[in-house]
Amino acid sequence: MSSKTFPSLDSERRIFERGNRFVIGIDEVGRGAIAGPVAVGVSLIDKTNPALEAWPEKLQDSKLMTPKSRSEIASPLIEWVSSYAVGFSSNKEIDQLGISEALRLAAGSALDELFKDAKTRKRIAEDGAVILLDGSQNWLGKVSYGLDVQVQVKADTNCVSVAAAAVLAKVTRDSLMQELDTQNPGYGLAGHKGYASAAHIAALRARGPTDIHRVTWLTRILA
Repeated sequence: MSSKTFPSLDSERRIFERGNRFVIGIDEVGRGAIAGPVAVGVSLIDKTNPALEAWPEKLQDSKLMTPKSRSEIASPLIEWVSSYAVGFSSNKEIDQLGISEALRLAAGSALDELFKDAKTRKRIAEDGAVILLDGSQNWLGKVSYGLDVQVQVKADTNCVSVAAAAVLAKVTRDSLMQELDTQNPGYGLAGHKGYASAAHIAALRARGPTDIHRVTWLTRILA
């Protein structure tokens, strides 16, 4: 498999070599949509996992995968990671707080869910963990539970833990957008998942925004 299109554990191994047992991969999906929530996925991987090297071989950057491929590997990914969670911030929270704060809120929700398990908290406190975050800036801030954060550009492409977090977040958010499509017919949400496709823009101009649209993002579209 080409290292240009498939992730590896290289970054995670460097973190393990520094004495940490766990890596928490984090990535967001839905940031650029104009409808629906933004989602942040977190995946916990454990260097003592006997199956650590046996992640689903079709795993890639979620943006490079088809919906069918993402759905097919979701269950194997859930089996492979030690734990995972997906947090959301609604379109109204995005409008009120801005996208950066909404991302932190969603990440905080996901990490809170991950740390609800007392055994997980204890093991991380005793054996060490580092957060591996996709991007060029640490936008987590205080929601990182005091853990060290390693920021890496294209981590969603190159790092297994982050790619896993992104795929699980994408599958979860896509399922939600399909539900929202049935509640808000006529906008094609099940197809474009809230992004600004030509059909979505045409529906907005014909029908106006719904309660799930990010209205502060629609100024130019509806001008």
